Amino acid sequence: MTRPRLYSGMQPSADSLQIGNYIGALMQWRELQQSYDAYFSVVDLHALTQPNDPAELREKTRRTAAQYIAAGIEPSKSTLYVQSHVPQHAELAWVLSTITGFGEAGRMTQFKDKSARYGTDATNVGLFTYPVLMAADILLYQTDVVPVGDDQKQHVELTRDLAERFNNRYGATFAVPRPVIQKDTARIFDLQNPTAKMSKSAESDAGVLWMLDDPSVSAKKIMRAVTDSDGSVRFDREAKPGVSNLLVIYAALTGRQIPAIEDEYAGRGYGDFKKGLAEVVVGEFGPVRDRALALLDDRAELDRVLAANAAKASEVAGATLNDVYDRIGLLRRV
Repeated sequence: MTRPRLYSGMQPSADSLQIGNYIGALMQWRELQQSYDAYFSVVDLHALTQPNDPAELREKTRRTAAQYIAAGIEPSKSTLYVQSHVPQHAELAWVLSTITGFGEAGRMTQFKDKSARYGTDATNVGLFTYPVLMAADILLYQTDVVPVGDDQKQHVELTRDLAERFNNRYGATFAVPRPVIQKDTARIFDLQNPTAKMSKSAESDAGVLWMLDDPSVSAKKIMRAVTDSDGSVRFDREAKPGVSNLLVIYAALTGRQIPAIEDEYAGRGYGDFKKGLAEVVVGEFGPVRDRALALLDDRAELDRVLAANAAKASEVAGATLNDVYDRIGLLRRV
């Protein structure tokens, strides 16, 4: 029986992924690869919408791929590749851009937010067409399911619209994917500013738990995390954002329910609670960090794995693109 197909990816935008990426994406991917024909990409073409040092981008791309594998995304169970290694992504994006309305692209929330913040002269065309490339990423593989956060749901809706538009104009060509939205409880907030989402662009590194942090650094960041003066370990997102954030992390990494954790630390104070969470985080990230660093120590083998997976992805992507070119009337090279 053919398994339904899944696609997702992350940008190589930092030397290390952070715990929000791990809980919000990688843990979910690890489970989904068991029941889906999963395609996971390091979307380096998307990263070009921001200025990059070439050598640093290559390094971040390898490091991101290594962390995928170290977190349990196994190349033997899923297709894990680098986006730019499969040129059909960029080729299909151009075709899809010709059936995307200018106003339609301009209404994408991320583009609107960033262009309003930085001004149109400082906003590149790549950022404007970013959702079209994302649509190409998804449609190339006849994807059934796309796991995304709330902030990407609009992009998947555009992908669905483009798939249906193409199918209506040229005949059934693309599967129409559906988004699987991550639960709100998977959203991880900054340890020092628990009302802001944890991000690589945070003002202070002290608020971010990086997957490749030394264990002692991770523990120190947790012990210094902002809480409140109440002293009780209980979940209340509005009144106790710092403690609630730590409870979400604890529950996500252990698979336990938040009320059970609250009961365990009832009357024990924040010191014991943070110490317990630090042990959980270090215990979870320690093996991941070790494996990622080992993979990066043998870059030739890592590159071989990525090349083999890219070849597999190219076969599927190439078949889709050939079908697209035939349907829109492009002349085949003989």
